Amino acid sequence: MADPHAPVVETLAARCGERLARVESRCGELTFEVAPRDLAEVCALLRDDDALGYEQLVDLAGVDYLTHGSDEWRTNESTRSGFSRGVLRGPAAGAEGAAGERRFAVVYHLLSVRHNRRLRLRCWCEPGDPPLLPSVCDVWASANWYEREAFDLFGILFDGHPDLRRILTDYGFVGHPFRKDFPLIGNVEVRYDPAKGRVVYEPVAIEPRTLVPRVIRDDARYEAALKDPPRHG
Repeated sequence: MADPHAPVVETLAARCGERLARVESRCGELTFEVAPRDLAEVCALLRDDDALGYEQLVDLAGVDYLTHGSDEWRTNESTRSGFSRGVLRGPAAGAEGAAGERRFAVVYHLLSVRHNRRLRLRCWCEPGDPPLLPSVCDVWASANWYEREAFDLFGILFDGHPDLRRILTDYGFVGHPFRKDFPLIGNVEVRYDPAKGRVVYEPVAIEPRTLVPRVIRDDARYEAALKDPPRHG
């Protein structure tokens, strides 16, 4: 079956060359990777080139690959013991990001209104702490709030952002909630103390536990041959 993305792929190859590397997508989305040093220039080209015309940044999201490839459960068969089947979280052997390299990435979802096409762009942050990428606010104005969200939740810094502040958590919040090494129960509890007449912060009283059930679905809904092909146009 011919690749429906072939015309766009050829145009990108001619315009960007080796600066873009195609990534296979299970859901049929056109996906490329770009290096941090080329990010701003490639994004401007994707927006301004008439043959591409990705004038809209639909979404920008941070990703933490710390435990990518590891399993919450290590059983192959269901049991009656419920949550006792839970195992401790931790990076699996060979999991991408387990050694501290290529842990954080940012994914850009682009839309070309004039051509009715979508493109997904992924850029890995340079190894180190804090993770850092160039800002694309000068390319798409909508990146302003999206980059603040990625900074707030993942701790990813964006060089050149005009006002990189937290946007979802409280002013005095410490940490980044979407990092996979951040405890699900948080670090502190917040409540109003009527005796003191103010809000107080206390250690979390909830004990961490595994809350993800092991469900194996292996029926016709998941047969690739029975799925409808993706629609493009």
